[in-house]
Amino acid sequence: MPERQLIKFILGSELKLIRTERRSHGHTWIVEKVRGAHEICPRCATPSTRRYGRATAMVRDEAVRCQMIWLKVLKHRYYCPTCRKPFTESVPGILPRRRSTQRFRKSILNASHQFTNLSVAARSHHCSRSLVGQIFYEQMEIKLRERRTQRWPSVLGIDEHRFRRGKYGAEFVTMLTDVGRRRAFELAESKSGADLRKQLMHIEGREDVRLVVLDLSRGYRSFVKDMFPQARLVADKFHVLRLITPSLIRERKQIHGHRQDLHLRRQLLRSRQRLDYFQRSDLDRYLAQHPKLNELYRMKERMHEFYRIRGYNRARTVLMRLLDQMQGSKLEEIQRLRRTLKDWQEEILEYFRSRYTNAFTEAMNSIAKLVQRRGCGYRNFKNYRIRTLSACPA
Repeated sequence: MPERQLIKFILGSELKLIRTERRSHGHTWIVEKVRGAHEICPRCATPSTRRYGRATAMVRDEAVRCQMIWLKVLKHRYYCPTCRKPFTESVPGILPRRRSTQRFRKSILNASHQFTNLSVAARSHHCSRSLVGQIFYEQMEIKLRERRTQRWPSVLGIDEHRFRRGKYGAEFVTMLTDVGRRRAFELAESKSGADLRKQLMHIEGREDVRLVVLDLSRGYRSFVKDMFPQARLVADKFHVLRLITPSLIRERKQIHGHRQDLHLRRQLLRSRQRLDYFQRSDLDRYLAQHPKLNELYRMKERMHEFYRIRGYNRARTVLMRLLDQMQGSKLEEIQRLRRTLKDWQEEILEYFRSRYTNAFTEAMNSIAKLVQRRGCGYRNFKNYRIRTLSACPA
């Protein structure tokens, strides 16, 4: 009785063990399917009881106690009176025209996630790397098929990252995340609005999107307004605060331009609230000698103070006052910053209503870059999408 329970646990209730044979690197189990009263035709679903001969299939199964297992399945063939064609009875856990069970394929999927690369997983399972790669992406695609029925989230995050170097320059992909539920939603090739619409139009529920968090990209803004006309746009806080950072770094390099003053660069970029009294005093004495750098630094601090405000109405008042102050500046960098803030005024102020940022989307971009680094780059976007969405939380 315990032996029967063990065999049923390993093989399932549909297969019956006849005998075992020893072979190199493992064992061969000769099994037979437990036949029922009839068999269903896979073409027309007609029950058939008319036998048409026998068939044998050799398939690879999951290892047992580090011993490789092959199943020699003894099956019958049936004749369908409706189709007038023969067919072979199906075996649960083995897909048609496959030479391995689903248990074996899932074990390869788990090994591919645990090991550093697919070659190590192939050596551990004593099979070719091409087979491991084929099974790996096939099983992950099966796992991701449930995403086909998903609907657009209420709070959507959009950001891009570099995919590969193409013939005409760098190629990018767009990461879309469900910011409210903190999970990766979809990965689309390119960052062009026309390409994104072709790839994402099949997803239902566009009217459910009420907020879209994005960086200061006009291409994404036009795409979102066209794709989700009822959604409100939120400019990411991080991208707004870093608008003046390149000008600040460029001016510091013109003054010094060597690595010995990197500690000064860190103090210039850090928020003034995080500096102690002596650091602020040293920084103020240094900035007093360089008026242009001092003006850029003070404008950066005003931007940080602006984002510490609570309330939409107060933020709007402070932003209007800040734009008026920028108008009196003679620096081209500040005038450029003023034009950008004025162009994205409504999206920036929307942050003070929702308090959403693109921090989670940036985290998913970091995971995607780790996937690229671990795979030493990808050429096929389909494989890259499957691998990235599997690595991101869902």
